[in-house]
Amino acid sequence: MAEIRNFDRRREPRTKVDITVRVWGIDVRGERFVQASRAREISLSGALLSDLEAEVRSGDVIGVLYAGKRARYKVIWVRYCGDRYKVQAAVHRVEPDECPWKELLCETEGGHAAGAADRPAEPQTNA
Repeated sequence: MAEIRNFDRRREPRTKVDITVRVWGIDVRGERFVQASRAREISLSGALLSDLEAEVRSGDVIGVLYAGKRARYKVIWVRYCGDRYKVQAAVHRVEPDECPWKELLCETEGGHAAGAADRPAEPQTNA
């Protein structure tokens, strides 16, 4: 019988959270968007974003704002989830931008932040 292996290509673990972030970029129709979204899993180099209304595709670069800190992220994959989470996107941070939620990861190191304080994203200007 063949053995099934589940390979996880992530280089670092993700922390489960539910925080509000601000996302901006250019959608698949070439139109600018700025919207609130949810980050449900985070790490120093990436995140799983949910509740996106804008349609993005793999390879797109989007901006993310959290707690007054901005970073650019490359979209790795996109999943259309219907009404519950709208569009989900796995994103990877673009170097040399710094991780906007680094302090949150330091606060929760060694455990999960499922009940982490939900700091609202600040309004985005000059997207």
